[in-house]
Amino acid sequence: MQNEHNYIEATEVVKQYDGHLALDHVSLSVPQGCIYGLLGPNGAGKTTLIRILNAITRPDSGTVCIDGHPLTADDVRNIGYLPEERGLYKKMKVADHIEYLARLKGMPRQDARRECSQWLERLGIGQWAGKKVETLSKGMQQKVQFIATVIHRPCLLIFDEPFSGFDPVNAELLKSEILRLGREGATILFSTHNMGSVEEICERITLINRSRAVLEGSVKEIRQRHKKHLYTVTVAEGEAVQPCHELFELEPPAAGGEGVRLRLNSGADLRQAVAWLNEHYHLTGFSELLPSMNEIFIDTVNQLNNTTQQ
Repeated sequence: MQNEHNYIEATEVVKQYDGHLALDHVSLSVPQGCIYGLLGPNGAGKTTLIRILNAITRPDSGTVCIDGHPLTADDVRNIGYLPEERGLYKKMKVADHIEYLARLKGMPRQDARRECSQWLERLGIGQWAGKKVETLSKGMQQKVQFIATVIHRPCLLIFDEPFSGFDPVNAELLKSEILRLGREGATILFSTHNMGSVEEICERITLINRSRAVLEGSVKEIRQRHKKHLYTVTVAEGEAVQPCHELFELEPPAAGGEGVRLRLNSGADLRQAVAWLNEHYHLTGFSELLPSMNEIFIDTVNQLNNTTQQ
């Protein structure tokens, strides 16, 4: 993170539609220059919050500040928004479309033309600049919309499911561009169901469930906070690790995983477990297994839902 102050500061935001409480006193603090994940199951309230941050709709109560001041319509020029529901003018030519949207954001014509050409080449679709949008594949259309979102170099980028519809190769390309934009100073907020991308890209996250923010913090801290005292052990070929019931129990192997998984008993000393393994086997590897963001996401949502039902 390049600066210490928060670029987005949403406080106690409430939004209700026809008797449905979409956001229930949700607060969100996104540091400037941070790549921030907004997570949650379908219907949790993520898109409602994103629409409020884009000044598309207003909260019923609560406040939203951007770069230290209350959000206004003028701030939209400094926001690049990629919605989950994509929308392009299918009859327009690709370059004309991108340049048109760039100019709506205030870019001079020559700057828009130059940046458009560079971005099309960078994303591998330069040869399609003069083709109509409707002739492009879905994946290429998504690239066009991504370019239109970032071309005016906004201070704040908001992506709603940016990897939807991309094959693994193009998803990786998009991921690298998001990381590059972050390194160049953009503040990035994105909503996704791709938990692997969250671990690779995000510095911090907020998890929303049933209209409320239920988990917040840095990805590293959250994974540490939810660790389950699981470890992977590798020993010399031909040796078979047995449980030491005083210190640890063996766990079923993970799909595709190597080595033996063990769970340290409550109150057991990790150093004693390592010493015992060294005494009985030729220990070649020992590492802690932290839960993935996908596991944390599922566990947190299930626990909250079970608590609500009781």
